Amino acid sequence: MRPSIYFNVHLVSDSTGETLNAVMRAAAAQFENVIPLEHNYYLVRSERQLERVMRDIEAAPGVVWFTISDEALRMKLEQFCRAKQVPVLAVLDASIHLLSRHLGVAATDRVAGQHALNQEYFERIEAINFALAHDDGQNLQGLIHADVILVGVSRTSKTPTCVYLANRGVKAGNIPLVPGVPPPAVLDQIDPANGPLVIGLKIGVERLVQIRSQRLIALNETSTTDYTDEEAVRSEVTEASRLFQRKKWTMIDVSRRSVEETAAAILNKLNERRGQG
Repeated sequence: MRPSIYFNVHLVSDSTGETLNAVMRAAAAQFENVIPLEHNYYLVRSERQLERVMRDIEAAPGVVWFTISDEALRMKLEQFCRAKQVPVLAVLDASIHLLSRHLGVAATDRVAGQHALNQEYFERIEAINFALAHDDGQNLQGLIHADVILVGVSRTSKTPTCVYLANRGVKAGNIPLVPGVPPPAVLDQIDPANGPLVIGLKIGVERLVQIRSQRLIALNETSTTDYTDEEAVRSEVTEASRLFQRKKWTMIDVSRRSVEETAAAILNKLNERRGQG
């Protein structure tokens, strides 16, 4: 196996840096055994702040990605990087230019435009609060106001998927299925046509045993229980699948899906239901 390659990547943003982090990690993931050493600089909006960034870049050369709206600061950073022969890329420029050409409208130089306090922003915050308040079977009656309800056995990534969906403005709650305990009655009160979209999260037995075993190791728990016993887990998974089929809920297999992939599949199902697919 080829040894790992480490490289410095400087992420310079006049906002929160979310875009840069997402793009950098997506790009780095396409290379095997490549490990970026992140240097993050957020809310860079003055020459003084940029001077500190440039000193750091000079001390640890690598790749520079930036999202800066101020033209003077952009030029200063780009000229510095060219002089030092450091690769530099304005991450959003190509996308902004494409939209500008398509729409026939010039882009603004608004800082952190994606974080404007508009209706969408407040809906996202409301969705996050909803996910936290309706996590792991809490406030069951309030789930009738959800957009999506996730149902599944323990360790099927219900909570992180709900939080991810909330960041997309979707109000999601989740209900754990516990062996020997009947599902909460609220699930029988859901209107299949107009109520929340109920999603059953399926998972393979071997994969679930692996995930749960790793969880116990992380907690320094060494005792053997039904939580990781293969036959007990098989029975648990089978019973959950039967419930999903009996209720005719949409099912998504999360065995080899990341949280992002599961959320994307749920968003597709939700859009189809709303007639946007």
